[in-house]
Amino acid sequence: MIPRYTRPEMQAIWTDEAKLNHWLEIEVLACEGMAKYGIIPKKDAVTIRKKATYRIDQVNENEKRTNHDVLAFLEEVAVHVGPSGRFIHRGLTSSDLLDTTLALQLRTASDLLIADTKALLKVIGKKAKKYQFVPMIGRSHGIHAEPISYGLKLALMYDEFKRALARLQTAREEINVGKLSGAVGTSAHLDPRIEQFVCHKLGLQVDPLSTQIVQRDRHAAYMNAIAVVGCSIDRWATEFRHLQRTEVLEVEEYFAKGQKGSSAMPHKRNPITGEKLSGLARLLRGNALAAMENVALWHERDISHSSVERVIFPDSTILLDYMLQTLSKLVDNQIVYPENMQRNMDLSKGLYYSQSVMLALTDAGMRRRDAYEAVQSCAMACWRGDRQLGEYLKESEAIGKYLSPKQLDELCSTKRHFQHIKRKFKQVGL
Repeated sequence: MIPRYTRPEMQAIWTDEAKLNHWLEIEVLACEGMAKYGIIPKKDAVTIRKKATYRIDQVNENEKRTNHDVLAFLEEVAVHVGPSGRFIHRGLTSSDLLDTTLALQLRTASDLLIADTKALLKVIGKKAKKYQFVPMIGRSHGIHAEPISYGLKLALMYDEFKRALARLQTAREEINVGKLSGAVGTSAHLDPRIEQFVCHKLGLQVDPLSTQIVQRDRHAAYMNAIAVVGCSIDRWATEFRHLQRTEVLEVEEYFAKGQKGSSAMPHKRNPITGEKLSGLARLLRGNALAAMENVALWHERDISHSSVERVIFPDSTILLDYMLQTLSKLVDNQIVYPENMQRNMDLSKGLYYSQSVMLALTDAGMRRRDAYEAVQSCAMACWRGDRQLGEYLKESEAIGKYLSPKQLDELCSTKRHFQHIKRKFKQVGL
């Protein structure tokens, strides 16, 4: 299922050829570093740079015999290099290639995900400004609470994905480390300067202290960052799905000409994109759990993490890439129904002004408990009746002692609910 979601740029990161190209470059750079510091002859490093190559089919054939991917690769490279090939992999261990390559792959994947998030933020910001002052009802527990604007809801989304961007950027930096420190991390057979040389050439930080591997708390943090971004996608996909319910219908996913919603019911227009995003977010959370299970390895390493990582890193980066782009399209093409937002607000008959009246009563001198009960009494009558809350408030003798009908009319207005929207937009950078 994953390949259909894969765009070429992300797919290219995780191909066997891309991985082997990284392995080859690391080995060649290590030889060049050793030549620089007089560990091997410079002429051999030149020969290695010139002749080092591989045939992927032969690497695969070698692996059938060796049952070891790195040795299969090294055997094939040595065939092409000749006598100078004896210096390739000098003092290294397999994980020097594997973990340094994984850092390069995750860094490149991060760059794509960061670009996706920035593009999404532009779409959200544009939509938020368009609907900045379009009123809708805010809901708590799924029940009408007080007025907000649809733009304010989207500004909240914008702020959340700013944090998503920061998480991805932090995760990229934490994972951007390489290591060439040998079998148990002591650099016993390879001068630490070679590690510095290779990592510098690759734009990686040197892991300050590694065992045979880079410690997997880094990778767990990376996967958790991806999963949390997925949670944010799920949160907003769920929000939009709720807003598309027939009884609500304040926003709707774009429904293309010729699109079908149901094999049985021709009338259906379902929020399938949001549902898909919510489902895929569950995979990201599951993969993050698998990454956390990989942190506890035996001593200087075991291999129990390896098989897991061959699945979770390509799958999660590919999925999040798809999810971010899909959410961007969903928001950009979303159909908004301001008239339905107003219709739904009207269903509450002004009940959402109850707090404004209660606070005005306390400001006017009424005890808070008395003010609450006086307004609640009117609200309960309004729930059962067919008139606006303001009419019941004006009939209350207790309220009338503190507030005039004109004051009540002023309180039953969305004006106070919108007075700080510009400021809130500015606070989130819109």
